[in-house]
Amino acid sequence: MKQLLMFVLLATTLCWVMFAPVYKHVYILRQALLQQEVDYLLEVGASGQYGYISSSHIDQSRARLESFGLDAAQLVYEARSTTGQSANSASQPVPRGEGISLTISYPVDGLFMIDQLVGVRPPSQQHIKAYGVQMSEYVAH
Repeated sequence: MKQLLMFVLLATTLCWVMFAPVYKHVYILRQALLQQEVDYLLEVGASGQYGYISSSHIDQSRARLESFGLDAAQLVYEARSTTGQSANSASQPVPRGEGISLTISYPVDGLFMIDQLVGVRPPSQQHIKAYGVQMSEYVAH
């Protein structure tokens, strides 16, 4: 019985040591992809041409992130101006001098389940979030 228990503990530890770097790299890659997408959308949305982040921008972003293996339906986008109004409307673009903030979140999807097998507590945060703020350059014509 002791040998069986030792085998199970050794096998669990060996699996954790082998796969821990892989799933942590997946977490880091997802975080980097989300942050890159936030930066890109803010660069486009805060430009002098737009002053907002449209639903078509968000749809294109979902398609880009889906091409990297993320589930587009689970991506959550929140665009606001620094004054609190929504930054999604073409009829009310954010004027120059005000900021546009964007948050994209995605669920962790059980990436840290293997940590629990060896007794390591997973992070309490269940969503990967990327955040950015950029000043709008939009000037009404």
